[in-house]
This record gives sequence, C-alpha cells and structure tokens, in this order.
Amino acid sequence: MISNVMARLKERPILYFLPVFALVVVAAMIISCGGGTSMVQGPNMGTVNVSLSDPPTCMPPNDHFLQVIVTVRSVQAHISATADDNSSGWLELAPQLASAPVQIDLFSKPDTRCVLAQLGSASLPVGTYQQIRLLLVSNNPAGGAAVPLQQNACAGHGFNCVVLDDLTVHELALSSQDNTGLKIPPGKIIGGPFQVVAGQTVDLNIDFDGCHSIVREGNGTYRLRPTLTAAQVSTNNSGIAGQVIDSLTKAPIAGNVIVAIEQTDGTGVDRILMQTTADAQGNFRFCPLPTGTFDIVVVALGTGNVPYNATAALNVPNGSNLGTIPLVAEVGATGPAVLQGFVTAKTATGGATADVSLAALQRITLSGGGTRQLNIPLQNAPATALTPAVTSTGLISISDSTNCPTGSPTGANCAKYTLVVPASNPSVGAFLAGGFNFSAPAGGDVLFTVDAQATVPLSGGAPDCAPSEMMTSTDMNNQPLKVTAATTTNVARTDFAGCS
Repeated sequence: MISNVMARLKERPILYFLPVFALVVVAAMIISCGGGTSMVQGPNMGTVNVSLSDPPTCMPPNDHFLQVIVTVRSVQAHISATADDNSSGWLELAPQLASAPVQIDLFSKPDTRCVLAQLGSASLPVGTYQQIRLLLVSNNPAGGAAVPLQQNACAGHGFNCVVLDDLTVHELALSSQDNTGLKIPPGKIIGGPFQVVAGQTVDLNIDFDGCHSIVREGNGTYRLRPTLTAAQVSTNNSGIAGQVIDSLTKAPIAGNVIVAIEQTDGTGVDRILMQTTADAQGNFRFCPLPTGTFDIVVVALGTGNVPYNATAALNVPNGSNLGTIPLVAEVGATGPAVLQGFVTAKTATGGATADVSLAALQRITLSGGGTRQLNIPLQNAPATALTPAVTSTGLISISDSTNCPTGSPTGANCAKYTLVVPASNPSVGAFLAGGFNFSAPAGGDVLFTVDAQATVPLSGGAPDCAPSEMMTSTDMNNQPLKVTAATTTNVARTDFAGCS
C-alpha cells in the first residue's frame, strides 16, 4: 500500500505559483522563516527550479530499509553564509509547499530526468545564495497545519518514517527539522554558492542521503540526522555513467556492488557526495550533477563474500560515460576485512552525547605527484554457511558509558563501531580522452585511516567537540592500521573532548 501511495504521489503534477500583474511587473511572494511575507518587485529577478534526488545503497540485500519517507513543507535559501535559524532573509524556493507539503519516499525510483521529485519553482532577487534548508512537517503537527493532500504513507507513524524489510513501519524522530530545517551550509553546496542571474533560470538539485541520515538508537527507535548536499546542476550534461565488471570474466559481478562519487577537499581527502548500487548488469549512473570533475570509487563483495579491491577513476568530468570498470577479486580471500573500534566523548566535566560519522580512507599516490585519501564506501557482508553477517556502522550515537573499553577517559561516554572494507590496496585510473588505464592493486601492507566527525545530536548536523574531526591511523598496539582478509583489526580508540 505504501509503495502504491508513493507511486501516485510521484505522478501528481507540481503546481507553480508565479503571479503576473499588468503584464509588466512580476511579483514573487517570498515567505520568511518566521511565517511573514514580503512582496519583491522589479526586473532584477531570476528563477530557481528545485529538485530532489537520492540514489540509495541501504536497501536489501545491502541493508534492511525498504523505504525512507519524509514530508517536505518548505525549501529556503539565504544570501548570508552566517545566517542562523532565526535570522530574517530566508527566501522561499518552493512556495506551493506551504499549502500542499509533499511526502516523498527517498528510495522510490527517479523519473526519466534522474531526479526523485520536483519540489517547486520561485522567482528570487539576483545574488549569491550561501545556504539552503529543507523544513519537514512535524510528526505531530499543530491543529490547522498543512499536511499532505494524499493519504499519509507513514500509516499512523508520524509524517516521517522508515519501512523495514519485515514490512514494519517506524516513526523517524526529528530534532528541530520541522522548525529550523535540514541545513545545507556553504561547504555542502558543490561548486560553491549558487548564483541567481536576472532573467535566467537556475536548476538546483538537493541530494538527500537517506542511508547515511538515519541513527539507529539502542532502544530500537530511528532518528534523523540529515546528510544533504546541493548543487547548481547542468541540464546540458547527462551525469556520469559506467558498468562494473569482473576483471577476469568480463561479466557483471554477482553480488553487492557499491559506487560512490566523491570530490577532494582542501586537505586532500575525498568526501563522498552520493552513493548508489550497480544493477544486475553492473550499470550505474549519477545525475543530475554540477559542472566539474569527480572521483568514482567502486567496491564489491561477490558470491560467498569474496572481496574485490576498491577501484577509483579519478578526475572524471560531468557528461562522461566510463565504459567498463574492471574490479580485481582478492584471490584466496574468504571474506572482506573488518575494522572495529570505540569512540568516546567528554564534556569539560563528564560524559557527552554525540553523533559520530565514520569513514575508511586509503591513501593513493597521484601520477603527477602528491597523494590523495580515497573515501572507501562501507559494505555489509551477508551471512554465509560459515560466517555470520557483518554490518558497517558508519553512523553511531554516543549516549552512555556502558561497556566502555579499559583505559577510556574517566567519565566518558562511548560507542562501538564496525567498518567492512576491502583487504587490498586500490586500483586507480586517471581520466583521459581515450578512456582509462587502471593500475594493478599495489602489493605490500594494506593500510587504512579511520575518519571520525562528531556532531551535536538533535542539532541538524552542527559540529561538536574540539576538534570535531579526528583521524586514526594506528591499531590498539600503536602500529600502522593494517588489515587482512576475513580478519578483524582493532583500531586505536578515538577520544573526543570539549563536546557540548
């Protein structure tokens, strides 16, 4: 029933409210964050079209989520990089949502233009817009508040929920997202702030990473900790596509294949922008995308959890079809490597609560000199006749001191994590006009770095602790963090301090 409701929802036409007065003056209604309105008139206006996408990776068999449903009531932008929740000047990008919020299954199939849903369109004053936020309908809206026109797809579990593969529906608890919004700060707008130019149209896409936005609490509940990016996308480029194959058989890999699109930040670390799974034929596609170049990183677990090396195509421009990407099986390996460790958090005086996102990095040497830290997509290893299932916990919630390891800071709270990764070094190819020439995976030790980033729970993703990001490249014996196939390596503890 839920999928049918969402299918009908996607077919519902989006209405655009762009009033025209006297054929010479266009007036766009701008809704402020406080609920007031103001009328902006004049020729110095441009149009913004807003869409939403999410290529998920945590559907069965990779994980247990069938659907992640959110209800959007507003999309807003601000010209200031420092504007906070209560600042004036937040401008509405999709005014029709105010009276008709849209309920979206983030895991439904996108339409033919790659996007999951068109959220709306509005006229904005010319300028450079630094921040974006989405506001959701409360799970317990006040009387008279606007709710979706269709039947509530969460079936009595609020207006935001998850559906698991056992068909149970669970409310997705919000923090302040219904009032202050899901934040997309300047650093999460790919290519920098988006520009509104007089008389021109901007196509803005928001990627809502549902798989990495859900915190599974110890009491069996689910909470939203949003992971979003946005970009001014190009309608002239078709995105980036390719096909993943086994390097020996030249056939698609029978198993779980995860593909990530990444960009390098100022510290030389690749940050994952989006992830998707290859289909049964090994095909994948990322779209819509902004103009620019990206790194594509692929991992796979074949039949019986046989791991493949991570394979990276570097510096790929939007509009590219990569053709076939060959992955090399780790011959003789009976399973992937597993990294396991603890993260602790303290305030100035005692234990702290924190949400911590974790990533596994592998360093590569670039052909032109220098290095780069690839962000290796995390995997889930299904159970076999000989081994139990192992699930990556790339997002953890620290809330108590239960079972903290010996030697933890006095009074600290803690949480344990598990990361499933390849047990070999990456194969790398740089983009050339004639295609790619992928290197063989390097021999020698297979080394990783665990990257941990702390945020304030229920804050919408505000950084926490001092510093808010810590990298660990050693094991519990203070040796380099080396992994081997089908083996668990214990990572040195990560201790956050100065948390709120």
